[in-house]
Amino acid sequence: IGDRCPHRKVNMLYGIPEQEGLRCPYHGWLFNHEGQCIEQPYEQAEDPNSNFKDKIHIQSYPVQELCGLIFAYLGPQPAPLLPRWDLFTWDNVMWDIGATVIPCNWLQCMENSLDPVHVEWLHVAFSNYVLERLGRPDLKRQMYLRGETTSSGWQHEKIGFDVFEHGIIKRRVVAGQTEENVEWRIGHPVVFPNILRVQSAFQYRVPIDDENTLHVYFTAHIFPPGMAEKQASIPFYEVPMPKNDNYGEIPWNLLDNNSGQDMWAWFSQGRIADRTTEHLGLSDKGVILYRRLLRDQLAKLQRGEETMNVFRNPTKNNRIDLPWEGQEGGERFTVLGNRRTGQAQKYSPVLRDFVAKRDGQAALEQPVH
Repeated sequence: IGDRCPHRKVNMLYGIPEQEGLRCPYHGWLFNHEGQCIEQPYEQAEDPNSNFKDKIHIQSYPVQELCGLIFAYLGPQPAPLLPRWDLFTWDNVMWDIGATVIPCNWLQCMENSLDPVHVEWLHVAFSNYVLERLGRPDLKRQMYLRGETTSSGWQHEKIGFDVFEHGIIKRRVVAGQTEENVEWRIGHPVVFPNILRVQSAFQYRVPIDDENTLHVYFTAHIFPPGMAEKQASIPFYEVPMPKNDNYGEIPWNLLDNNSGQDMWAWFSQGRIADRTTEHLGLSDKGVILYRRLLRDQLAKLQRGEETMNVFRNPTKNNRIDLPWEGQEGGERFTVLGNRRTGQAQKYSPVLRDFVAKRDGQAALEQPVH
């Protein structure tokens, strides 16, 4: 429901939860889950026949819970089905949820996801520089390259993009492949409009307003058969923002992982990036395609047509499989293989506790380095 009581406009974030709904702490007005006022203590005490409460309503939207996430539908009725993407349905996994608020427009986060060339620079060259500054050269990135490792990173020779029914599939040819053995590798797909699929994880980029984004990391940690524990609840953790302090000092310890590096790149463009001064190159063909897809889908919306990823047939919503990088050899991306300086797993409570148990230690309180 809305965040302001329609009586005197106090913030309902401080409301008192009750079985029937949420009670305003200022004068006790009670609102049900649809935003309808169902009780006004003083007004009803003074005038038992009053129907004033029936005229009071807070704007409201339907919500559903799935794997510890709360999804709200803000569009016109009838509401479509909540998509049941494949990793919501997997067995033998343990989930956790991380989040942070990033001080920039959500589109800057998404456009980064259509820019695979940044990986070899931001997540390898810059990452190794950060690790040197932290005195941890032992953690320098060595990216997987056709069964070999190279300290120079995952260098792209060719990139390509295909629109598919759920978004955009990224493809790449990397250095070291011979002409007779060139392979288009599937990269992390973008699920339209605001999700990046990274192996067994989703990154949701949810606009709070034009200048702030709620970034959610939802991870299904894949365990070897029989090793995943039953979760009574799905843990939540905060992913810290790598912002300079008041004296301009850089928090290098928050920049040794992909998530921190990405966040820095996004908000360093400004609250809303000035795209009128950009100079897009050949590496930006995915960004250009995504912007076109956005415009195409907005045009459909304006014509009253349904856009990509609106589902209404329950039989097709039991499990929606998505292509993802490494799915042909998914065991490579089990919890045993997650890099400790990779994505937001650095702060993951599931990974932290697993590493502690595996190594025979007490549960760690600090991030896993």
